[in-house]
Amino acid sequence: MDVRTFWLAGRPATGKTELTVTNPHDGREIGRYSVPTDAQVEEAVAAAHAVAGQAAALPVHVRAEALAHISRRIAERAEEFAQLITAENGKPIVWARGEVGRAVSTFRFAAEETRRWSGGVQRLDTEPAANGRLAYVSRVPYGPVLAITPFNFPLNLVAHKVAPAIAVGAPIVVKPAPATPLSSLLLGEIMAETDLPAGMFSVLPVENERASGLVLDPRLPVVSFTGSGPVGYAIADQVPRKHVTLELGGNAAAVVLADADLDWAAQRIALYSNYQAGQSCIAVQRVIVEDAVHDAFVERLLPAVAALVTGDPSDEKTQVGPLVSEAAAERVEQWVREAVEAGAEVLAGGTREGATVAPTVLAGVPRDAKVACEEVFGPVMILQRAASIDEAYAMVNDSRYGLQAGVFTRSLDAAFRANRELEVGGVIIGDVPSYRADQMPYGGVKDSGIGREGLHSAMEDMTYEKVMVLTGLPL
Repeated sequence: MDVRTFWLAGRPATGKTELTVTNPHDGREIGRYSVPTDAQVEEAVAAAHAVAGQAAALPVHVRAEALAHISRRIAERAEEFAQLITAENGKPIVWARGEVGRAVSTFRFAAEETRRWSGGVQRLDTEPAANGRLAYVSRVPYGPVLAITPFNFPLNLVAHKVAPAIAVGAPIVVKPAPATPLSSLLLGEIMAETDLPAGMFSVLPVENERASGLVLDPRLPVVSFTGSGPVGYAIADQVPRKHVTLELGGNAAAVVLADADLDWAAQRIALYSNYQAGQSCIAVQRVIVEDAVHDAFVERLLPAVAALVTGDPSDEKTQVGPLVSEAAAERVEQWVREAVEAGAEVLAGGTREGATVAPTVLAGVPRDAKVACEEVFGPVMILQRAASIDEAYAMVNDSRYGLQAGVFTRSLDAAFRANRELEVGGVIIGDVPSYRADQMPYGGVKDSGIGREGLHSAMEDMTYEKVMVLTGLPL
């Protein structure tokens, strides 16, 4: 089996050791990749630092065309990417193809935003002392970006860091998740086809324990991390003077109010609690239903969950595949067992076979059970009753997380009230919290992180405002 190279300052390279990637579904080896040495990591960081000035000065058309090229080439190789994502991640092929399509859009959106990205002007002669003065306000990259990416979206969450960095002219060093590095290495192959200067990007599949050196390196002033809360906040604590963006976890709530379309709500909640085996920060975990429609909703929900096809992720019909590893599945199984021992009732699922956990619905879960207050990151939902809209919204907020929430209602008043009261970064009305458009601002509050992704938002996050004042102008 060929060994995939990594990308060192825009060129392919090999180190002295290799690691193997296995398929979570059946354990077979699906690829090997070369691991950078410490000297090669140093070379990549030094190259990013050295090219920072040139990268920031790149003409808009160069950055935009590079991004457009990447978008086109991902589209041309879409099935190759999808099959690779399914093989290394265990994501059913239907979801893998969806992720590839989103990555195509993410780079296209970035190309479009790059062409719109421009400075602004502000007249300063609002006071007599400033006659003839004009401010030109531009945005300048902080410098090279360190991107630490997760396993659950091994292509599109890399894209959400790479694309805005290129768009603003910031070099980027990507450290992909060790379980799923192959998609980002293939993306590096496409990035290498562009006219971006050497040093503009590196993809370094190093072990997690070696990431600390990259985090601490002062030549990488921006750290963009997506992953677990403890790791993310440990990074922020390590480098308090760096610009750090954290996209962390959640235990997303879907609220079903009495006026909701129950059939629609049941179908969407069943699917998006279990899509990608629940391994999404905005997968439905807590389902809060108004008392008046609770039983009628459950009558629709359970058949919808039972109808989901679980199995081989390479099968076109599969909707729910394995978790990323058997260890991850064992953890989810243990959390379910703890909830049941504490009094919860299993309405569906609750079983495990290897790395696959059956779509699980729990009722009567104690408030302090892990499946209620932590992020399950597996195909598990809990049902909760609410006596009123007041109680439902209070239950959403009764969480240390605040990423996104979904509210199924036909009421405009209830929708705007949700937007006002819910302590989350995004409120999705009429659908699950799992909805994300790649161009919109995305991020959370509380323990769900700091900063925002979404192309324009991320471009702002990677840059600072710089003001030039022109004097003596005949305004």
